[in-house]
Amino acid sequence: MARFGNALLHGLFGLIVLAGAAWSCTAIWLNLDGPARLFALGFVAVATAAAFLARAYRRRAGWGALAIAALCVFGWYQTIEPRADRNWAPDVAHGVTARVTGDEVTLSHLRDFDWHTPDSATQRWISRTYDLDQLNSIEMLTSVWDSPDIAHLLVSFGFETGEHVVFSVEIRREDGETFNEIGGFFRQFELVLIAATERDIVRLRTDVRHEQVRMFTVNLTPEQRRTMLMSYVKLAQALEKEPQFYNTISANCTTVVYGLARSVKADLPIHKSLILSGRLPEYLDALGVLGGEGTLQFRHAGALLPVDAQGAYPDLTYSQAIRMRQTEPGLESD
Repeated sequence: MARFGNALLHGLFGLIVLAGAAWSCTAIWLNLDGPARLFALGFVAVATAAAFLARAYRRRAGWGALAIAALCVFGWYQTIEPRADRNWAPDVAHGVTARVTGDEVTLSHLRDFDWHTPDSATQRWISRTYDLDQLNSIEMLTSVWDSPDIAHLLVSFGFETGEHVVFSVEIRREDGETFNEIGGFFRQFELVLIAATERDIVRLRTDVRHEQVRMFTVNLTPEQRRTMLMSYVKLAQALEKEPQFYNTISANCTTVVYGLARSVKADLPIHKSLILSGRLPEYLDALGVLGGEGTLQFRHAGALLPVDAQGAYPDLTYSQAIRMRQTEPGLESD
């Protein structure tokens, strides 16, 4: 029995050492380059070997060597801080900034690109002032590019003037950098709040990237709509003051919005759709705030936005055009 216990402890020690080495090497590879990366990887290799050798010499010495190595890696990892001064990709070059004066909110660095390809656009950053008393709608948009269970979440606020502003929580890529889910766990990317016109951010996904984008009305009271918009304003102001890291699980396009939505309903339940974001309509329907009539399947089918809506309705604004299909009679479920 004693031998079995000793073998189990040895196995546990080895597992912890190897798991820690794997985690450390991944963090180093994603956050360092050049000689610094090689030096750090060499340190992990030496520390791993030292922990096993110390363990062979004396059990407590093995744990001590492991603890010292872990403290060194943890100390280095804590020096990685989010920054706002990198050479950012053009589409995330600016996070939205917000100023509040009475019942008016002025958004600056509002993106209004004219997209030609997924990677090129005529760039335009604008400022707009919105009257909170004229806020009359909130719509959730889900954008699916592969698995229907995974979607990017956008929230559009509409005003009596016919204007719409869309907020999107995104990774802030450096110029030439591409996103990967693993990097999102290891402080590789900062978080950015993009505010954009629908003609920019929705058309990019429907017409240019050819993603499946669905728009769902969210039924909230005027006070709740105002609270939700102001939660985005506060997030914009917080990120302007102090940058934050994106995290694939805890700080992504869905979980951040969940945190904002708790300003409307403090006891908002946790749901699997926070991970499987393509199922968010089911979540809203269960909460009783998903707009529309008929079955969820019917509403899901009718929410799909068309490609080249502007071409189909050239006399309308883009925001009016993408809503035409949802109001046309005779729409049937898929």
